[in-house]
Amino acid sequence: MKIVPIAFDSLGARSMATYIETGDAKIIIDPSVALGPRRYGLPPHPIEIERKMSFWEKIEDFVLNSEVVIITHYHYDHHNPEKTEIFRGKRLFLKHPEERINLSQRNRASYFLSLLENVDIEYADGKSFCLNDTLIEFSPAVPHGANSRLGFVVMVRIDDGKTSFIHTSDVEGASLEDQMEWLKEREALTVFMDGPMTYMLGYRFSGKSLEKSIESMNRIMESGIKELVVDHHLTRDIEWRNRLSEVFERGEELGVKVMSAAEYLGLDDDLLEARRKELYSLDQKQ
Repeated sequence: MKIVPIAFDSLGARSMATYIETGDAKIIIDPSVALGPRRYGLPPHPIEIERKMSFWEKIEDFVLNSEVVIITHYHYDHHNPEKTEIFRGKRLFLKHPEERINLSQRNRASYFLSLLENVDIEYADGKSFCLNDTLIEFSPAVPHGANSRLGFVVMVRIDDGKTSFIHTSDVEGASLEDQMEWLKEREALTVFMDGPMTYMLGYRFSGKSLEKSIESMNRIMESGIKELVVDHHLTRDIEWRNRLSEVFERGEELGVKVMSAAEYLGLDDDLLEARRKELYSLDQKQ
């Protein structure tokens, strides 16, 4: 199985776009990218805008090279309704547009579906699909984060008979038991997990939720995985490694490699959103 993080927050923009290739299928999960509209009271820096454009070009190329597209929910960093022509001829597995969904995402899903042409659509929530020897398994819809205010998402597991992979979508560290319920019952060697939303700690994300997220990540590592990639919401925080020191320590004890998507690719973190204030400050000094 080939696993490629295409665009992630640790690479410079909001995304969890991931490409998976097995002997049976070429699959892209959540083919979109976005920028935080405001951070530190500032709009996206020109470097962020350029990075987003570069990532979208890569995402388009991967979609065109894929047979299967998975969309775990309808936030704009996970789906793009402006470029639906790239999905023509593809098989789409989508979060159900009407069940276990909040009003905002229901409206976005309806609009997205109205734009699709010549696609094979399957609603994925809680279902499994076999593509010859490749199994694609979806969780039931679970809350986006520590509550359902932002709606619901589906998690994804892919198993090609030799290795297995999980993409959690936006569970924000899986601080809820119904998120963990599905995860703990599934085996995977590599897990791509969106980490807790620590950049909003004490505002939209509580200390208690962070504790539960750390507990969940430790439980996932104890299930026998070899690689835990934590990213997305988490890597909008410049101090994310310090926040997860306990997870890094536990991973070392268990022989699990804990890393960002950038590190998975052999790159240094490039946390552009977290550095937005610094980027604007550097402009003023020039």
